[in-house]
Amino acid sequence: MNDDVRNIVLGVLAVGISAALGWIARTYLWKRKLRRKQAFFGLPDNAESLLVVNREAGGTELTVMRHDVFALLELSALIKDCGAHAQVIAHDATQQGFGERTEFCVGGPASNRRMAAHLQSLLPGVQVNVESGRGPDRGAFQIGGERYRLEPGQAEYVILARLTAGQSRAVRPVFLFCGQRAITNQAATRYLARNHARLARKHGGNSFVLLLKVVNSQAYGPDVVEVVADVTRAAQAPLPEPPAPDPAPDAEPDTDGETPARPATPRARRRT
Repeated sequence: MNDDVRNIVLGVLAVGISAALGWIARTYLWKRKLRRKQAFFGLPDNAESLLVVNREAGGTELTVMRHDVFALLELSALIKDCGAHAQVIAHDATQQGFGERTEFCVGGPASNRRMAAHLQSLLPGVQVNVESGRGPDRGAFQIGGERYRLEPGQAEYVILARLTAGQSRAVRPVFLFCGQRAITNQAATRYLARNHARLARKHGGNSFVLLLKVVNSQAYGPDVVEVVADVTRAAQAPLPEPPAPDPAPDAEPDTDGETPARPATPRARRRT
């Protein structure tokens, strides 16, 4: 074997070894990224998960809003990427605890009983105005001592939460997408799909509650989302008690600093 043939063989071997090492490295990085994603969502290979859907507000049948359907599609893609399976179930047909399977609950408490139960038991510091009137507080969020009012099409809020019942890795999380309108639910699921890696690095396997603001949805749809605040502590603490009413003021003193005397009550005369 002359030097030219030997150099060609060595070059081919070097290229083959480099390609194999590159493939191994890419496979390792891809699997590590997948494992982190699965750990964050609590979805190992072939795991089962729940997609809890609401109904259109004011309706009696299981009628899902168009934007809520888009939200379910966003979540279905995440679940498929993790190699898991999803079961779609109505909000009023879910009669089980949480922690055994990852749960994705979509919709506000006015149209989703499951969401109302989660807020009451897991987030006592969150109160949603579910009255059907047209006042300024319709659909408003109260988180701790702050109130966030709905401005349709301009400024709409949604709560994105990842909650667990304990610190064990075997406990599956529940994800809440509680918005003031259906389009905000879709915005929250899209935000989670785009930012789950950053959220996993920041929060790990811990619970968190984020308040998001959907800006000008009538022009931009669910794409423009701002993080208002991390409200985990305020949401998990009970709501503050309303201030007690002030007592009735006492009689004011006169200029000499003495309380003016009350006028004497006339006494009835006795007839003889």
